[in-house]
Amino acid sequence: MKSIEEVSLLYEISEALNQHMDMKKSLFKVLSVLSESLSLIRGIIFLTDSETGEIRIEIAHGISEDTTRQIKYLPGEGIIGKVIQKGEPAVVPRISEEPLFLDKTHSRGLAQNHDYSYICVPIKKDNRVVGAISADRPFEGKKSLEKGEKLLSVVAAMVAHHVIHMETIRADKKQLKTENIRLKSALENKYSFTNIIGNSNKMREVFQMISQVSSSVATVLIRGESGTGKELVANSIHYNSDRNKKPFIKINCAAIPENLIESELFGHEKGAFTGASYQKKGKFEMADHGTIFLDEIGNMDLAAQVKLLRVLQEKEFERVGGYKPIKSDVRIVAATNSNLEKMVQQGKFRDDLYFRLNVFPIYIPSLRMRKTDVILLADHFLEKYSKEHGKDIKRITTPAIDMMMEYHWPGNVRELENCIERAVILCNEGAIHSYHLPATLQTGIKSKTLPLSLEDAVAHLEKEILMDALKNTRGNIKKAAKLIGITVRKFSYKAARYNIGYKDFR
Repeated sequence: MKSIEEVSLLYEISEALNQHMDMKKSLFKVLSVLSESLSLIRGIIFLTDSETGEIRIEIAHGISEDTTRQIKYLPGEGIIGKVIQKGEPAVVPRISEEPLFLDKTHSRGLAQNHDYSYICVPIKKDNRVVGAISADRPFEGKKSLEKGEKLLSVVAAMVAHHVIHMETIRADKKQLKTENIRLKSALENKYSFTNIIGNSNKMREVFQMISQVSSSVATVLIRGESGTGKELVANSIHYNSDRNKKPFIKINCAAIPENLIESELFGHEKGAFTGASYQKKGKFEMADHGTIFLDEIGNMDLAAQVKLLRVLQEKEFERVGGYKPIKSDVRIVAATNSNLEKMVQQGKFRDDLYFRLNVFPIYIPSLRMRKTDVILLADHFLEKYSKEHGKDIKRITTPAIDMMMEYHWPGNVRELENCIERAVILCNEGAIHSYHLPATLQTGIKSKTLPLSLEDAVAHLEKEILMDALKNTRGNIKKAAKLIGITVRKFSYKAARYNIGYKDFR
């Protein structure tokens, strides 16, 4: 049975290990408790570097910090190295008589005039050794050494659990920090305005405006139809600004009920209204020194518009149910697909707020106004969703491209993205064909590519198959004929019939 003193010692050590999240502080407390209870001349806790295998002094009692920083051991080196390498304790009754004692801490000089014993036990859990604890004590006989070794081994087991737990937390924190840096970098790259797809003159004007306004603190109003990419432009403005390391808060004014919009934007005090059981920070408070994106600003309630106007003018607001003004340095980027000018005339939108928001307007053109970007966008979405759905689809066929170019795209870029994702899911070939596209693209406006008779339809499909075969084989007639299962002679005859030149595909 353990004595009352031993139980008390182990309880103190358990308390010390649970007292601090800082591992050095915990281990220093452990050594302090051991020093007082076991009359240690000095005590050291060694830990092994998991990457290099080098053994370092993590914390020491009775040795200067300068000395501990300089001392390093290798596995198998001296008594400490052998204890950690083998995972077995070592006891030296008299330090002065032990040749393996390397004296890196200069203990031998002290031992010349006194008989000191040395106990070193591994810090291990199961078969994993993470370090060792050593203790220098006055020599008091064999029984005292055996008792000291057993007690130190129990303490080492407790320390092992703590060290491994703290190492896991430290590794998780390091991984989270690395992942956080990677994600921030990915966000900045993703929302760089150079990554907004478009090469038309109208989109080049948008890129130029984003570039000009990003470095300023001006309020931006993004106009455009639904699905044109207004949120993507807002992201680009923030991540290319000096505020890119600060919060970027998004709020959809159309998605929040009128009676909650003020609370969502400016927060509320406890008891401000039924159900307000705690104080809540609003989006403006959370976005301090950053950017707030107000999407669908045209749907904002008139009462909330008054408060928003005050934020723009005074840079301060009050929580719902509160009386204390709260300062907030927030840049506002708003977006709408509504006709704000008409709403001002109808009294549905405040004219003073409109002029405050309309400092730097950016108009995003609809997809039908930049038809030259349709192919760029379609290719981008094809690559994205082919990878996402594990498909090996290389291209979009000419008839499918013609069909997309003829369509008026009322849902803009969002509709095109959905269209390509659907086509990728349906396609089990190497290319997207017209029959993979939704019915909305295959009806409505009559396309020049649509056949008027069965004979024309067959000829049209036959020509498309021949051209696809030549594209896949880079103009090699022999390989193209083999690919579609006909003879070279028949392939050449049909190619001549449809005026298809194989050299055009090389």
